[in-house]
Amino acid sequence: MDLSLAIVIAVVVIALVFDYTNGFHDAANAIATSVSTRALTPRVALALAAIMNFVGAFLGQKVAHTVSDVISPPPDDHGLIIVAAGLIGAITWNLITWYFGLPSSSSHALIGGLVGAAIAGGVTVAWSTVLEKVVIPMFLSPIFAFCAGFLVMLLVLWIFRKANPHKANKGFRIAQTISAAAMALGHGLQDAQKTMGVIFLALVTGGYVASEADGGELPLWVIFAAAAAISLGTWAGGWRIMRTLGRRIIHLDPPQGFAAESVAASVLYTTAYVYEAPISTTHTITSAVMGVGATKRLSAVRWGVAGTILTAWVLTFPMAATAAWISYEILHLIVPV
Repeated sequence: MDLSLAIVIAVVVIALVFDYTNGFHDAANAIATSVSTRALTPRVALALAAIMNFVGAFLGQKVAHTVSDVISPPPDDHGLIIVAAGLIGAITWNLITWYFGLPSSSSHALIGGLVGAAIAGGVTVAWSTVLEKVVIPMFLSPIFAFCAGFLVMLLVLWIFRKANPHKANKGFRIAQTISAAAMALGHGLQDAQKTMGVIFLALVTGGYVASEADGGELPLWVIFAAAAAISLGTWAGGWRIMRTLGRRIIHLDPPQGFAAESVAASVLYTTAYVYEAPISTTHTITSAVMGVGATKRLSAVRWGVAGTILTAWVLTFPMAATAAWISYEILHLIVPV
C-alpha cells in the first residue's frame, strides 16, 4: 500500500469518527425536547432519531458540495494531511464541548477546522463561500429561529386558547413524534452531508474521484458510510447536552416542544435545499427553544445558561481552527510529505 492510499484511508476513517461524534454530540438536538416533555421515552426517541438521521443523509448532496468547496488543498499527500488535520481539530472541539455539556455547533467546528488547517498549510481558503454559506447563516439562522419560535408559539397559544389543557397536551405529545422525526430527518440531511463533503474532498485530493467541476459524483458508499456513522453516533446518545437543551434552558411543555421542533426542522430544510448552506442544527433548535420559552415571560428562559451556550458558539470556529492548526503541525512532523 502506498503512502497516498494509506493517508486517504486514514482521512476517511477520521471523517467517519467525526461523523460519529457529530451524531452523539447532536443527538440531543433532535430529541431533547421530546424527551423533556415526556412525549417519547429516551430510547424510543434515540431509535427514531437514528433511523431518520440515516434516511435524511440520502435526501440531498448540495450541502456536501458546499463543504468540499471551502478549501482547495493541493492534489497530493500534503493536501490530505491538511484535510486530516481539519477533521482532528473538529473532533477535538466536539469532545471538549460534549464533556462540558455545551450544545456547540459540529458544523462550525468542521468548517473552522478545515480553515485552520488550510491556513497552517498555506493553501487557499474560499473566503466568499465561508462568508456567504457559513458566517452569515451562523448569525441569521439563530435570530430567525428565535423569532419564528416566538411567533409560532403565540399562534399555537391563540388557536388552542379555549382547549382543555390536558387534552391539548396529550395531542401535542402525539404531534411531537412527527416534529421530532422531522427534526431528526433535517439533522441527517444537514450534518451527514458535511462528512460526505469532507470525504469527497479527500478523494478528489488523492486523485481517486474527479472534482465536481470535472463531472465527479459522490460515490454511493460514501453516502451510506456517512449515514451509518451519524446514525450509530445518534444511537449512542448525548445525555449531557440533552439535559442542557431539555431542562437547563427552560422547562418545556408539549406545545412548546412541538413548536420548537417544527420551526427548527423548517429552517434546516430551507437552508439545505434553497441556500445550500451548512447551518448549525444546534444553533437552530436552541434558538427555537429560547424563542418559544420567551412567550411565557422573558425571565422563564435561563439567560445565564443561554449566555454560556452563546460563548461556546462564538469560540467554536476559532478554537476548532486552532486545534486543527496544532494537529497539522504534529501530523506534518509525523508524516513525511
